[in-house]
Amino acid sequence: MNKQLTIKEINTRLKGIQSATDPFLQSLASDGRKGVQNAVKRCLRRLERLKQAQQAFHHRFLYENALWQSGNQYVAGIDEVGRGPLAGPVVACAVVLDSSFDLLGVTDSKMLTRHEREQLYLKIVDEAVEVSIGVRSAQEIDRVNVLEADKEAMTDAVKALRHRPSHLIIDAVKLNYPLPQTTLIKGDQKSISVAAASIVAKEYRDHLMADYDRLYPQYGFRENMGYGTKQHLQALAKDGPCPIHRRTFAPVDRY
Repeated sequence: MNKQLTIKEINTRLKGIQSATDPFLQSLASDGRKGVQNAVKRCLRRLERLKQAQQAFHHRFLYENALWQSGNQYVAGIDEVGRGPLAGPVVACAVVLDSSFDLLGVTDSKMLTRHEREQLYLKIVDEAVEVSIGVRSAQEIDRVNVLEADKEAMTDAVKALRHRPSHLIIDAVKLNYPLPQTTLIKGDQKSISVAAASIVAKEYRDHLMADYDRLYPQYGFRENMGYGTKQHLQALAKDGPCPIHRRTFAPVDRY
């Protein structure tokens, strides 16, 4: 029966197959056409990559699953972005997920393209139990230092949650906040909740910097997000700092 199908039609059907045991896929073993066998090989490679992605995803859900099983209904993953730039705020995000969350692409935001982050951002906001944001401005960073501003933004994000978590999973830092906490180095690579928070925080901050780019176009904030690129440093030397620059950061403090 499969020989009545063109190779193009077979390729189309193979794109929808999710298991190597699919009867249609297995039936193609007897089809001697080279194009069909190449299509089968491509499908099997795709399924192997999918299997590996699923295994990695479930591994990054280990902390959440353990906490849910021990009676924690709401667990919040927390991450921040924007500690290193010369301009703009730090942004923190808290994400509460449940066991139905299944976005395999969620991982460390730094490992994703801009397009991938944009797509995942929308899906995370749609599928998460809840998402909240905390922001600390350049002026607040200058007042207390960037690490303390980070912690304040994270704490704000937790406080903004309507679903009060009973446990926090945080990337790299510990908060002075009366809830049990698990601190993970490179947490966005070890916890799905933290990875989701890193993606949302990154997208939120990128959109803020794009807005600032319209106000202060000479610095190129839409592209450099406040980091010290050549264009940014040249504009800083020519025009001096703008209101969102961090005055305590070198070389901004020279001007």
